[in-house]
Amino acid sequence: MTFSAPTTEQLFVLKTITGIEELASFERFAEATPDLVEAIVEGVGEFAAGEFAPLYRIGDTVGARLIDGAVKMPEGFRDAYQHYVEAGWSALSAPADHGGQGLPFSLATVALDSLGAANMAFALCPILTVGAIEALHHHGSAEQQALYLPRLATGEWTGTMNLTEPQAGSDVGALRATATPRGDGTYAIKGQKIYISFGDHDMADNIIHLVLARTPDAPAGTKGISLFLVPKYRLDADGNPGEANGVKTVSIEHKMGINASPTCVLQFGEEGESIGELIGPEFGGMRAMFTMMNNARLNVGLQGVQIAEGATQKAMWFARERVQSARAGGGRDPVAIIEHPDVRRMLLRMKAGTEAIRALLYFASGYVDRANLGVDGARDMVDLLTPLAKTYGTDMGSEIASLGVQVHGGMGYVEETGAAQYYRDIRIAQIYEGTNGIQAADLVGRKLGMGGGDVVRSLIANVQADCGNHPALSALAGDCAEVTEYMVGASVDDRLAGSYPYCTMMAVMTSGWLMLKQQRAAEAMLDAGEGNADFLSAKLVTTRFYLDRMVPEASGLKAAAMAGAELLYALDAEALAG
Repeated sequence: MTFSAPTTEQLFVLKTITGIEELASFERFAEATPDLVEAIVEGVGEFAAGEFAPLYRIGDTVGARLIDGAVKMPEGFRDAYQHYVEAGWSALSAPADHGGQGLPFSLATVALDSLGAANMAFALCPILTVGAIEALHHHGSAEQQALYLPRLATGEWTGTMNLTEPQAGSDVGALRATATPRGDGTYAIKGQKIYISFGDHDMADNIIHLVLARTPDAPAGTKGISLFLVPKYRLDADGNPGEANGVKTVSIEHKMGINASPTCVLQFGEEGESIGELIGPEFGGMRAMFTMMNNARLNVGLQGVQIAEGATQKAMWFARERVQSARAGGGRDPVAIIEHPDVRRMLLRMKAGTEAIRALLYFASGYVDRANLGVDGARDMVDLLTPLAKTYGTDMGSEIASLGVQVHGGMGYVEETGAAQYYRDIRIAQIYEGTNGIQAADLVGRKLGMGGGDVVRSLIANVQADCGNHPALSALAGDCAEVTEYMVGASVDDRLAGSYPYCTMMAVMTSGWLMLKQQRAAEAMLDAGEGNADFLSAKLVTTRFYLDRMVPEASGLKAAAMAGAELLYALDAEALAG
């Protein structure tokens, strides 16, 4: 199988769902003309297919290795990364005044979609750098921005987020890393961080670590956390990497998947000082952390789209090539398995599900751009869509990767076919950047209360007003409205008990609405004789499949969302575990 980026689909969704042409009407994004957008989408698709995709298997079979205290990437990765930097793909949405191109975030989302579909583990590196850029852009000093942003924007240097410690997973407030003033405005950072993706590698000349730590006498919990910039190599007088900065790679994790993404245990300040600079005010670490994480959560949701795309392409290829059994009622000769009804069901579910979550993520990315433009209500929409996109994007990506294994049958369980790699790679995305359970809790704990519940109600009302007589989508929107009112009045325990099914209902409702929009756009283009008729005709099939077969499933979650917490605590912890 040869990977091919879904550029026709991406351009269609950018136009019909993201509203890229509307974004280009603003002066800030005026350069995002249709010709430039098409050239970027097609260009990064070709790059992903030519440079990232050929390294997908070696990244899994060889993986990143720790050799003599340093991480060595598999053969070909450094060259491909350097080509990525030289081509300017890293700089698409980075600030123009610091070496970036200043184009819409939604356009960078498309680039990551193609790169990650070709090689999810490799594309993790740019995602993390984007988080570092966001933190410095919003919270860094002018000097820090001038010194670090240009090289982060181009990708010449990469960035990391250092949050987790052995005793502090999702409970960030339990971290113990320390930052001691050195008397010159800098700090000596000391402590251990775990699960640091691309915490060390040999693809770039420097790695800029953003580290959460506590200053002396800091308050307990999250209130006492500050954020520090700690480069792998200290900068010399000319701003170039110089001597090592006391950051030691203790080990890398042996994981279920994404083996080409080195997940490091980093030790700061034990073998020489690790000198860091405060980013933003003291005790402002949590605010800066969420600046890093909010867009990162959308990009993790996008990883569901990436894997779904890759797994679907592989399954489609195999289903066309694998000849087995006659089709029931269709003669005695064996046929390609793509002709069998249940295989068709799986393939259509994979294709429709991929398109639905792509629409959801591209929709959210468009609101990131509108929020950056200061459009009224856009920031609230980003906040609401983020847990939906992260949770449903990665849940559906995992389901689609699992279906890809099933389409391959027994061969899917054999590593040599590569089908299992997609499933192993995507499984982490439901866990990191805030587990999906935490995302659902965030939805009912923080996002539901925005505007007294009116932000959520407004989204549901928009769907209801637009879905017309579509029975399944109309019914689901009504169910979401009913569960929303239940959630607003429920106890904390009851809200949390139903948060996950409610999150899924809201995500499917929104995705179904976006699929309906695509269906209408495809019908209009076909009627007008515009566009690629084969693509548009296929779009009508996948949108119908999602709306008629997948949307109704979410209405079945209504009872679970409103069931309350009583049953969850019917057994005490000892009895439950026993």
